Amino acid sequence: MIIEHMGKQPQIAEGVYLAPTATVIGDVIIEAGANIWFGAVLRGDSGRIVIGPRTSVQDNVVVHVNGHHDTIVEGDVIIGHGVVLEGCRIGQGALLGMNATVLSGAEVGAGA
Repeated sequence: MIIEHMGKQPQIAEGVYLAPTATVIGDVIIEAGANIWFGAVLRGDSGRIVIGPRTSVQDNVVVHVNGHHDTIVEGDVIIGHGVVLEGCRIGQGALLGMNATVLSGAEVGAGA
């Protein structure tokens, strides 16, 4: 489901796989080759979310922002099932294991 919020429409590149039960709301940019799986929620209601190219957002992931930090996920990242991201930056090629939580202002380095 793709939902506009406060005049912001998600921008989804060609070649993105968006599962039928995934929800993308507001100021969200999803770059080419990314995949967003079942039950994932990307909610860009108070800032921007960027999902880099070829990134995998797996089942039941929640990506959110806060008034102070956008959430930026670079390319070739794997975000495991049930991960929660809020207002953080995830570097190129990182792997976040199932049910990890990364909160406001945190940064996970490239290749981590």
